[in-house]
Amino acid sequence: MQRRSIGVVLSDGWAGVWHKAKVGASRSAVENRWVQAFVAKKWTFLLILMGFLLGRAMILEQLSPFALAFLAVIYFTRKDILHWVGIAAFAGSLLAVNAHTGYLVTEMLVFLLLQKAIEKFERSDISLAPLLVFASTFLVQLFAQLVGINFTWYSLMMITVEALLSLVLTMIFVQAIPVFTLTRKNYHLKHEEIICLIILLASVMTGTVGWVAGPVTVEHVLSRYLILLFALVGGAPFGASVGVITGLILSLANSNAVYQMSLLAFSGMLAGLLKEGNRLLVAFGMLLGSSILSFYLGSSADVIHSTWESLAAVVLFLLTPRSLIVMLAKYVPGTQENLKSQQDYAKRVRDVTAGRVEQFSEVFRQLSRSFKQLTTDDSVTRREEDVGHFMDAVASKACESCWKKSQCWDQRFYQTYTYMTDMMTQIEEKETMTKKQIPPEWKKVCIRTDQVLDVMKQQYGLYKNDLHWKKQIMDSRHLVAEQLSGVSQVMEDLAKEIKREGQELFLQEEQIRNALEELGLSIHSIDVISLDEGNVEIEIIHQYTKGFDECRKIIAPMLSEIIGENVAVMREEMHPRGEGYSTVVFGSAKEYEVATGVAGAAKGGDLFSGDSFSTVELGNGKYAVALSDGMGNGERANAESQTALNILQQLLQSGMDEKLAIKSLNSVLMLRSSDEMYATVDMALIDMYNANTTFMKIGSMPSFIKRGSEVIPITANNLPVGILNEIEVDLVSIPLQHGDILVMMTDGIYDAPGHAVNKELWMKRMIQEIDTTAPQDFADCLLERIFRHHHGEIQDDMTVVVARVEKRQPEWATFRWPGITRMERPKTVS
Repeated sequence: MQRRSIGVVLSDGWAGVWHKAKVGASRSAVENRWVQAFVAKKWTFLLILMGFLLGRAMILEQLSPFALAFLAVIYFTRKDILHWVGIAAFAGSLLAVNAHTGYLVTEMLVFLLLQKAIEKFERSDISLAPLLVFASTFLVQLFAQLVGINFTWYSLMMITVEALLSLVLTMIFVQAIPVFTLTRKNYHLKHEEIICLIILLASVMTGTVGWVAGPVTVEHVLSRYLILLFALVGGAPFGASVGVITGLILSLANSNAVYQMSLLAFSGMLAGLLKEGNRLLVAFGMLLGSSILSFYLGSSADVIHSTWESLAAVVLFLLTPRSLIVMLAKYVPGTQENLKSQQDYAKRVRDVTAGRVEQFSEVFRQLSRSFKQLTTDDSVTRREEDVGHFMDAVASKACESCWKKSQCWDQRFYQTYTYMTDMMTQIEEKETMTKKQIPPEWKKVCIRTDQVLDVMKQQYGLYKNDLHWKKQIMDSRHLVAEQLSGVSQVMEDLAKEIKREGQELFLQEEQIRNALEELGLSIHSIDVISLDEGNVEIEIIHQYTKGFDECRKIIAPMLSEIIGENVAVMREEMHPRGEGYSTVVFGSAKEYEVATGVAGAAKGGDLFSGDSFSTVELGNGKYAVALSDGMGNGERANAESQTALNILQQLLQSGMDEKLAIKSLNSVLMLRSSDEMYATVDMALIDMYNANTTFMKIGSMPSFIKRGSEVIPITANNLPVGILNEIEVDLVSIPLQHGDILVMMTDGIYDAPGHAVNKELWMKRMIQEIDTTAPQDFADCLLERIFRHHHGEIQDDMTVVVARVEKRQPEWATFRWPGITRMERPKTVS
């Protein structure tokens, strides 16, 4: 029943969350369906219009490789509108300058027949589309020429050229058309894919060749409009690229427009150079470029026509909605919109991941509560049930055959139950109770007191054994509940770190770059990862000058002045390619530094010592100095102590609470081996920001702090880990000061003077007599004195770890450069 009730509670708790999520998801799904339906219809109409224009498009006034290539890609990407695109291409071919409707329809039919034949063998794939288009075009055109009477080698060459152009265009359209079919899941296009998109749009424009509206030629207006769009989005490189590609394709479609290639390229470059302004400046750049070349390349009538065409393109450009420009910018690499779309996608992934981690955290928290609830509820009810079972067992064995049973249990039940309870209490207090110690009043009431006493002592032994194991189960449940709660807290902290939104620190990066370049340093790139107080992280790639060490002498002091916090070099790595660049990571400098020294020896001069030590920075601003002594000596004791330190270090690095980490370590060592193996743990966690130190002493010897001429002992009375299932952990917190020397030792060092001497006073005197402040020299000197005290004999494993806490002094002082102001830290967004 209890398990079932817990399941009901959990299911009820998640039911509300699931219901809300389901309602919200259904609403968003309805809205997304409407938006996707509208966008899909818009793109469907655009694809049909493109099919019409490509059906009309021709190059060199006799080749039409566009329509079949476009239809083949539509077959694989949007098969639902294939018939509409085919009809549109058919209609466009009817309006072409040189009618080629019969060839186009025949090529479509041959392509569909070949495709159906391949589908019979289940090998249909879009990668085969270029080959199918090539085969369809070549076979139809060759058959038409063979049937005719004017077949020549020149016509065969033109057939081959058209088939090859169809193949190349199919490969280009495969890259470009998915942008319009909503099949791309992200907004990241390579430069090659952008070029393919431009070729597709320029090919569509060739379908407007010959269309004139007064003094304005439609293909020239559309080409300049396309240049304006890409110049505003991608700058001069994209503007010039669009001009070259569009001019080339238009010149192939109309030989009289060869000069358009240089005119459009120059206009696109000028327009792109002014992209940092607004649309008017981009339009002015295009007008200026087209006007300059028109004066040199054409007559006065051409200049007027070109001006009117440019003005018409500018009007279309100014009327273009901003949403279209933003959508186009998302696909162009390097633009702010593209970066934002990538960041939005990363943020969605981050939020989903954080949500999953939070769900797991909540599951562990619920499991922890259920274990605690079971432990609390069972403790009272089980006690009453156990006492009842105890009484029933005694009554059934001692009173079942007694002739006064009905008189005792029916007529005087309360009195009998009270006497039985009193006797049980006396047996609990004194298990060796004899028959002579039975109270006289009980003998007056019961005629079988001797048998009752024997049965009760027997049942009490069983009851006590049962109670012991139940207590073990309860303690295990409580420990599991605490461990689950600790894991839940660690996962919750991880979710908060994941959900922390990345910040665009462009202004801060630019400020740092300007300050460093004013000093004459060659900075390749700057990446500000974090500016949180106490957690600054900046990565700089700069040109390395061997022997000068600008990182510590110039850059770190300058960053300390700009940020207002001590910054130091955390990591430095030379680029392997030998270009003279190095990657340097700068981070917050800790207020204190810890220097350590270790000295030790194994019993009898053996190779393996049962003692293990560890000095490591945990990564959360704390430095751990740990020492462990395994039971006994030799390799196995060393493995036991090393395992204890490694497990404790991993638990603390994961963010687990110190007390819970010790309890988890104890349970792991208890379950790890059936043998009686235990290990002492002596650990000092030093906060490198304020020097507050937490001592965890689990069965270890006292530690000592030498502060000037004063020696302060640190003691605790905890048992070693791995002996008892449940241990009490006492943490001792002491603030250290600049220059303090911490001395930690195992029993081989502490027990050196023998039992007849006050060990603590003897060790304090030994530490006071050592003059050196270097940790390694201090450890060596103390171990040497222990050797001399025993006349060179090593009676037990001996290890001493010495740590000195010092106020950090920067290698180079910060300095102020004229014009440099203190940086404003951005607010952290959670």
